[in-house]
Amino acid sequence: MYNLDPCVYIRSQTPYLQTGATPLPRASETIRRALESEIHAGQLRPGDRIDEASLAARFDISRTPAREAIMQLAAAGLVQMRPRQGAVVAALGAEEAVAMMETLALLEAEAAGLAAERMTGPELPPLIALHSDSHAAVTGRDSAAYIAMNTRFHELIHAGARNEYLARMIRDTRTRMAFYHASSLTQTARLDRSWQEHGRVVEAIRNGNADAARDAMRDHILSGGRVYADLVAALKAPRPAHLSDE
Repeated sequence: MYNLDPCVYIRSQTPYLQTGATPLPRASETIRRALESEIHAGQLRPGDRIDEASLAARFDISRTPAREAIMQLAAAGLVQMRPRQGAVVAALGAEEAVAMMETLALLEAEAAGLAAERMTGPELPPLIALHSDSHAAVTGRDSAAYIAMNTRFHELIHAGARNEYLARMIRDTRTRMAFYHASSLTQTARLDRSWQEHGRVVEAIRNGNADAARDAMRDHILSGGRVYADLVAALKAPRPAHLSDE
């Protein structure tokens, strides 16, 4: 059980502050990260209820940090507070989904352009190799493997852009869209197109052509926009679920 007394918490962090080591995360932060990860992985889907009492039991804490974690997720737009339902994983309407996709396309395009200008020689081989390796997931119709490699592909480009503020904006936007985006990549036709589009992005970055990298990435993100919006419209109905260890 977490001790939530502020004085106890501060004293517990003193050795870390004195040595420069990383402090232990607060209970609410631990819960927030866990839920965010589950939303991103699709384990929690839009409309699913997040129950304060179930969270407290699951993490063996009081309801206060559980409530704080829910409020943090609500502030980030990942959770919605509904009358008589409480907290549920945020759902997107088709119009909002398209708006977010357009915004993500601009952000990702800029990251690709910066990566083309800033990625160094040693950073390019891992990106090229990852793209090549991901073809096996496409031909094998292994959506789960491709989704994981797709995430890593974009992370390498974000790192190469050397702009953490931009990377954080992309992560926040992608987290809101994660369930629907992952679902779109379960479609085999989309897997083929995605891999081909990745190839054009890699080629532009390898050639140091920032304009071509921006165009290729923008086209890549927007090409999945229609599939994405259709999925948002089709997946409105929530499954009856709540956070528990069932």
